[in-house]
Amino acid sequence: MTDPREAAARYRAQQHGADEEEGGTPPGIAAAVDRAAFIETAIQVAIRRGDFDDLPGAGKPLEGLGTHHDPDWWIRRKIETENLTGLGPPAILLRSEDKGLDAELDLLGREADVRTVLEDFNRRVYEARRQLQGGPPVVTSPRDIDAEVAAWSARRSARVAAASAEEPAPPARRRFGIRRRD
Repeated sequence: MTDPREAAARYRAQQHGADEEEGGTPPGIAAAVDRAAFIETAIQVAIRRGDFDDLPGAGKPLEGLGTHHDPDWWIRRKIETENLTGLGPPAILLRSEDKGLDAELDLLGREADVRTVLEDFNRRVYEARRQLQGGPPVVTSPRDIDAEVAAWSARRSARVAAASAEEPAPPARRRFGIRRRD
């Protein structure tokens, strides 16, 4: 029985016009077959020696596999492990931005700024829905600007009330250096 790699090399050689009677396989293909055979032999020798025994994670399931099939799992994992920002399909970027949008809005001090940020976010959601480049579907919904401004205002007033309740009244000031003569 012949080795499948050798058969594949002979087939490629015939496709490239090299005849076995004229001198064998072309040098590039022969080198690739030799390299593949060397690597496979080295792996088999390492397995017999036990170099792959007791590796960390042996016999354990792969971490990060969910219960549902996600074709973009590798993109999401790469973005998370590398802490990359601004990279990836618009659908994934909008999902992650949607999660942290309330915290970003809470940092703003004016209602006009909140409205501007929300209008920009909604514009990008609509653009991502209209794109024809493929990628994961856009499931992020646009935000209702008036409702979000009302929620921002309520969170802001609650923070101000909590901050004023925590701060004790300043002590009465005594003026030094001024003497009264009665």
